[in-house]
Amino acid sequence: MPVGGDRPTLLRGLPPLSLYVHVPWCVRKCPYCDFNSHELGGDLPEQAYLAALQADLEQALPLVWGRQVISIFIGGGTPSLLSAAAMDQMLAMFRACLNLLPDAEITLEANPGTVEAARFADYAASGVNRISLGIQSFNDSALQALGRIHDGDQARRAIDTAQSVVARVNLDLMYALPGQTLQACEQDVQQAMAFGTGHLSLYHLTLEPNTVFAKYPPVVPDDDESAAMQELITDVTAAGGWARYEVSAYAKPGQQCRHNLNYWQFGDYLGIGPGAHGKLSFHDRIVRQARLRNPKSWMEKAVKRDGGHLAEDREIPWQDMGFEFMLNVLRLKEGVPRALFIEHTGQSILTIMPAIEHAISRGLLDPDPARLKATELGWRFLNDLQAEFLA
Repeated sequence: MPVGGDRPTLLRGLPPLSLYVHVPWCVRKCPYCDFNSHELGGDLPEQAYLAALQADLEQALPLVWGRQVISIFIGGGTPSLLSAAAMDQMLAMFRACLNLLPDAEITLEANPGTVEAARFADYAASGVNRISLGIQSFNDSALQALGRIHDGDQARRAIDTAQSVVARVNLDLMYALPGQTLQACEQDVQQAMAFGTGHLSLYHLTLEPNTVFAKYPPVVPDDDESAAMQELITDVTAAGGWARYEVSAYAKPGQQCRHNLNYWQFGDYLGIGPGAHGKLSFHDRIVRQARLRNPKSWMEKAVKRDGGHLAEDREIPWQDMGFEFMLNVLRLKEGVPRALFIEHTGQSILTIMPAIEHAISRGLLDPDPARLKATELGWRFLNDLQAEFLA
């Protein structure tokens, strides 16, 4: 457990900075989705959204002035609903306002629908250099059960299109789907691997509160079946050259997602757009921010430029810093150097040493004196390991 009382955080230098942009609209809300997404009832209000996004960004600029931005992630919702012109306008705004690294990773989340895929080349021309496709499955029955609006053929065509316009493509898939067998799970993974993309994200379907699936739960594989699927995924991807470097992320050498790595290494990120979260470091404190979730309310408040678009703006308490840091870094298969703790929190490693020693005694944390890294057991029971550092 962390020791000591309230003390100031003193950072010698600031961690890397990323930008997260939230586009909240979807054609249809999936029954498993608990993200801040909203069904689009009519035309997408592109210009109102972009005006609010610029106002949101400009109000945040004093907090990040002069800092270099290493990556941008445009998530949702379905950002690929934006027109090519709107995406070009958005990225031009970021270049004008931010100190963007010349080779910054710029990721766009996209649906495999035919209309969205037709825009991929234009998005790439505007500066998008990484596309993350929400495939979820190649099996049409599974896609229908998940409430997806694309089919397997559209998914395959979208992957080909994405690979033809950007060098880096991620495929999002889910497993432990309603009625899914171990064989069907393997078929999905094998199909994804056959495209040779550098990155795969493989998520266990969870029945999140306040979703349709929580209210009307489908029949899904039990814990033993799900564990067998996870083991199969790890073995099959490793044999194909993808290393599992994070709980749900698999990459070929040099293809790790830079943006997400910055999250997991307790780096900084400015979040703009409805419902976006951010974490920003200063020399004497670290703060968390969140924007209003409702798109209409966020747009109305942001353009007033009086701070009313913020739902949360708070300093992370000193005694919570160890838990917040470990919550992120322990998701990484190789963990992080212990020196990163003081670099990114401003605190001595001694503040969490009792928790470290207890976790080592339980076999959950590697005793390596130079790294903070879960053991195989600790990674398997990650929630238990992370809970060791709760203040």
